[in-house]
Amino acid sequence: MTRRVQPGRGIPRALATGALFVSVLAGCGGSGSNPLGNPQSVTNSPAGAGQRLSFAYFQYCINPIFDAALSITQSGVTINNTCSNASCHNSSTGHGGALRIAPGAAAVALASPVATIQASDIYRNYLSAQGETIIGAPAQSLLVNKPLVRNVLHGGGLIFSSDQDAHVRLLEYWISNPMPAGQNEFSTAGYNLFTPALDPNNPGLSGCNSN
Repeated sequence: MTRRVQPGRGIPRALATGALFVSVLAGCGGSGSNPLGNPQSVTNSPAGAGQRLSFAYFQYCINPIFDAALSITQSGVTINNTCSNASCHNSSTGHGGALRIAPGAAAVALASPVATIQASDIYRNYLSAQGETIIGAPAQSLLVNKPLVRNVLHGGGLIFSSDQDAHVRLLEYWISNPMPAGQNEFSTAGYNLFTPALDPNNPGLSGCNSN
């Protein structure tokens, strides 16, 4: 919201000080000069202008990892648990930091309107998981490093014993294969991350690539 200020009335001290500073600069370089060499205007890049990871691959290959019963080792004790457990990364009750997962999120038809997909729990899971990545750089992504306890602490303990674990390879493949520049997360380019290429009407016929 823009608030108009009447000239000479009600000007906050900080604004008055700034105005004085500008006048001093103008005096140094002359009226209408640009002594600091600032650009005339600054344009911020639109939000989400960078590359995105495939939603299709996330839905069928990554989200199932969060609901899978995994052997988790913590303080020398191994138990079976899930990432979306109520006390872990559950979006409602979990204490697992920024990664928030709605357990049991239902798959959505990829041909659905974008607004329908974006309103779904599984899309919220997608956004949360992508937020824990550095796109194109799995070795630098918390989504990979935390469950491996690789140079970073993880309150949930060691989830995967090594980067050769099948789940880790899926995570790394997803992060390593962003959608082409200028295409969003729903790009059909993501269908080529499956073998055979994903048929959105028969997704069960395709397998998740991992290398």
